[in-house]
Amino acid sequence: MQGSSRTSLALVRARLDELAGAGAAADAVPGVVSRTVSRLRGEGSSLSVASDQLFSMADLLTTEVSLRRALADPGVPEQARRDLLERLLGGQLEELTLELLRAVVSARWSRPADLLAAVEGLGAEALLAAEQVAGGLDEVEDELFRFARLVDRTPRLSLALSDRGLPIERKIALLQRLLGDRVRPATMRLVERVVSRPRGRGVGREIEALADLASQRRQRSIAVVTVARAIDEEQADRLRVAIVRAFGTEVVLEIVIDPTVLGGVSVRVDDEVVDGTVLRRLAEAKRQLRR
Repeated sequence: MQGSSRTSLALVRARLDELAGAGAAADAVPGVVSRTVSRLRGEGSSLSVASDQLFSMADLLTTEVSLRRALADPGVPEQARRDLLERLLGGQLEELTLELLRAVVSARWSRPADLLAAVEGLGAEALLAAEQVAGGLDEVEDELFRFARLVDRTPRLSLALSDRGLPIERKIALLQRLLGDRVRPATMRLVERVVSRPRGRGVGREIEALADLASQRRQRSIAVVTVARAIDEEQADRLRVAIVRAFGTEVVLEIVIDPTVLGGVSVRVDDEVVDGTVLRRLAEAKRQLRR
C-alpha cells in the first residue's frame, strides 16, 4: 500500500488496538439477514467472532466488486459510505466488528483493493488479538513461522497448497493431516485462510507475514537468522544483542540452518537484509573478477 492507504491502514489498526485494549465488546445482534450477508453472523468471544465476521466481509467484498468500489470511493461523502454499511450490515454484526468496519469505510483508500486488503488484515489481527488476551500469541507466532519454513523447504507441499486447480477441501484435509491438533486452533484458522484464499505472494510468504503480524502485536520484530550450522544459547544471545543494536528494535530470533551458505550469518529483519555469509562474499568476489 502507498500514500493515503498506508496512513488509513495504520489508523484502522490503531482503532483495533484501542477497542481490544479497552475490552470493547457487545453481543451480536440477532435478526433476519439477507442471503448475501447471512454468513456474517456469529457467536462466541468478541474478538474471535469479529475475526470471523471480518473474514466473511472480505469474502463478500471479493465477490461484490460494486460494493467494494462504493465503500472505497473518495468521491462519495464519508457519511454516505457509513450509511451504506449500516443499511447492509448494521443489525447483523457484533458491535466491535461494525465499529472496525466504520473506521475502514470512513478512511481514504488509494484503490478499492486496498480497502479489501485492510478488511482481510483486520480479520487476522483480531484473531491474533484474541490469542494475545488468551495468552497464546507466542505459540501462534512460533507455529506460523515454523510452518512457513516447512512450506518453503518442501517444494511439493508448496505446490500442492498453492495449486489453484486442487479443490480447497483437499488442501484443508492435507493441512489437517500435517497440523491437526499439533497447533492452536487460531494457527489452523489462519493457515486455512491463506491456503483457501491465496493473495498471490506465495503460501509460505503469506504465512510468514502472519507470523510477522503476531510479532508486531508484541511490539517486536522477527529476525530470521540463517547460519550454516547450529549455534548455542550464548551465541544466540550475543547475536540478538547485536541485532537489537543494529536495527534499534527488540527482536525474536528465528534460527534457520542452511548448510549451503557455507559460513557466516545472514540476517533479515522485516524488509531489511544483512547478508554476511561466505556464499554471498564469494558471489561478490566473482562479480569483481568479471569486471
